[in-house]
Amino acid sequence: MRKETNQRKGKKGNVLPGFGLSLGYTMLYISILVILPLFMIFFNTTKMGWSDFWDTVLDPRVVASYKLSFGASFTAALINVVFGVLLAWVLVRYPFPGKRIVDGLVDLPFALPTAVAGIALTTLYAPNGWIGSLLGFKVAFTPIGVTIALTFIGLPFVVRMVQPVLQNLEREVEEASSSLGASRLQTFTRVIFPELLPSILAGFTLAFARSLGEYGSVVFIAGNMPMKTEITPLLIITKLEQYDYTGATAIASVMLFVSFLLLFFINLLQWWTNRNMTAN
Repeated sequence: MRKETNQRKGKKGNVLPGFGLSLGYTMLYISILVILPLFMIFFNTTKMGWSDFWDTVLDPRVVASYKLSFGASFTAALINVVFGVLLAWVLVRYPFPGKRIVDGLVDLPFALPTAVAGIALTTLYAPNGWIGSLLGFKVAFTPIGVTIALTFIGLPFVVRMVQPVLQNLEREVEEASSSLGASRLQTFTRVIFPELLPSILAGFTLAFARSLGEYGSVVFIAGNMPMKTEITPLLIITKLEQYDYTGATAIASVMLFVSFLLLFFINLLQWWTNRNMTAN
């Protein structure tokens, strides 16, 4: 009797529908917005033969864009890990005037249209720009400019993943480590960093994935020179403008497949890290 009463209370207390109905809505939602569009990429690619597919995806111009897109995205994500953790640390641990303003500026790349960001970065880093004129080397219209643009749009992901973990990290643990004779470096590497590592990996993954598909903020500062500063999304757009839909989906399918493998590896590394931390 008590069991039945508790079950009835549990059913009455559920705000959302039962598991079966909720799961059905969830799968329908994911299928329409995620699975079907991704399936159509591969389905549309099957319309071309294997020889045409390999000729398209292994074209020297396309391969050069792969190298730039993946290389610049990976480099930008690494830069964001270093400075994103530092920025999150400052926002959490130190009070200073204008702290809320700085905290709000972190989310600016989320709200700012990517094309506006690209124009602003190009204006700053062009040879006659405010920053570009002070440098002894060229930034805009080079792979360095592409990396800067991708760093700009990926920074919030790392900061917002690390910041809550730092806020929940108890200061007493650091004080205990210091009282036991550990230096600041030892406290960070052995006490703080292991706690931050899962969130750092998650932030890196999000920043890297976001950078791979970025177009608006990069297309202006890149210069779009074939074999030098062309990103893969630009080539996909070019194929679409030429009504070569199968060629566009072929390049997109390669990007999707390689991105999936990389993200799977990073998530596997994150899972292994969490497992080791739980075991310890």
